[in-house]
Amino acid sequence: MSDKKVTVRVPATTANIGPGFDSFGCALALYNTITVALEGEGLVIDGCDEEYCGEDNLAAVAYRAAMQRMGLESEKTLHISISADIPVCRGLGSSAALLVAGAMAANALHGNILDKRALLEVCNAIEGHPDNIAPALYGGLTASMLEENVPYTVRYDVHPSLHFVAVIPDFELSTHKARSVLPQTVPYRDAVYNLSHAAVLARALETGDGDTIRAALRDRLHQPYRSGLIKYFDFVQQAALRLGAVAYCISGAGPTQLALIQGNEEAFAFMLKETLIRKAPGWQVLPLAVDTQGAVILA
Repeated sequence: MSDKKVTVRVPATTANIGPGFDSFGCALALYNTITVALEGEGLVIDGCDEEYCGEDNLAAVAYRAAMQRMGLESEKTLHISISADIPVCRGLGSSAALLVAGAMAANALHGNILDKRALLEVCNAIEGHPDNIAPALYGGLTASMLEENVPYTVRYDVHPSLHFVAVIPDFELSTHKARSVLPQTVPYRDAVYNLSHAAVLARALETGDGDTIRAALRDRLHQPYRSGLIKYFDFVQQAALRLGAVAYCISGAGPTQLALIQGNEEAFAFMLKETLIRKAPGWQVLPLAVDTQGAVILA
């Protein structure tokens, strides 16, 4: 890192993980790399579609928010270069990755005044919920909450026997649309159901207890409503479970889905891809390790 240029790498994230709606998140080894340089004239953004190259680009928004948090005036010249492997609007935390990258870049270029807790607060104020932001920053599996709009997060380990395989459709699903199908109120019994399942799931993911994970990963708050927005969801879920997946869930707001497996993730991904090839040839099936570092400064 020079005084005028920094490169940040941020992992993809999966949120919710079944019953942990707007709370659980896990960092995955798929990355966006963003370089921010104090050079050029005005704001210049490259590496993404033209519609995202203005002041409302999330990396730029988070950069300026972090500068404000540090009590500094944001530079008038800002060049942001984005190299993105995380697909947009697929439920893998592409928005959170940009926010974290922008805030971390501002912080790194100005003496690392903010710690990760402060960066979490800066990014959460923009995103509105910390489920993706927290694992993008800290890595690993996290559970987060808001208390009086202040985010708190704790980190869990994921047992080394557990592997994630992402099923990424060839279409986008906006978070706004995915939230629009959710009910405004839920029965008390469903809230209790999710609370108890989330509490058990967190520990089961640490211990690698496949039977408990299979039971605890079920959900009543969002997946029954969102699965109808995802073409072939039932077919792919049944195929994954038939091939030996421990459990299956929607990643974030979707449309990406996740199979949790204990075994050879490469072989599982190959077999699942072969099963999908006729119905959904454009879909990706990717084994993704858990990222334990979170966002890092590369240079």
